[in-house]
Amino acid sequence: MNRDEAIELIKEKLNDNNLVYHSISVGAIMKGVAKYFGEDENRWELCGVLHDIDYSETKDDPNKHSLVGAEYLKNLGFDDEFTNAVASHNERHKIGRESLLAKALYASDPLSGLIVATALVMPDRKINSVKLSSVMKKFKTKEFARGADREQIKTCESELNIPLEKFIEIALESMKEIGEEIGL
Repeated sequence: MNRDEAIELIKEKLNDNNLVYHSISVGAIMKGVAKYFGEDENRWELCGVLHDIDYSETKDDPNKHSLVGAEYLKNLGFDDEFTNAVASHNERHKIGRESLLAKALYASDPLSGLIVATALVMPDRKINSVKLSSVMKKFKTKEFARGADREQIKTCESELNIPLEKFIEIALESMKEIGEEIGL
């Protein structure tokens, strides 16, 4: 599966443009993290794009979210490492994040929301106007973008050995590349 096919699939499965934009954003961050580690950028981007593929179906039952998606992706032929990354990004299941792919997805998921929220408070509401220092400042403001779990984002340090500021820089620069695609 290529990126365009993955995006078409999530457009079919998710009934909310914001969820589609979130998925594309996480995909961009994952691609940037893959580049940082010298990993397969296409594979990592696909994992980010597809990680919430079951959300429209499971949003009312968080205990099923990510498990349904992982099973669906397994049936499409994705391997165990890929489907484990998808399943383990929902902490409710207490599935161990053993691969670098799974650890990166877990930390990247909430960071996309923090960066989008920061872009939306810019005067022009454009991601290209967002500076690293702005995201770092918003990261420290607990009342801002409360849904962006700071502790989860900070696992970039303990699980990926990437300093927080570097991780946010990678994510921000990666998201700037897809800004128009997500309406920012």
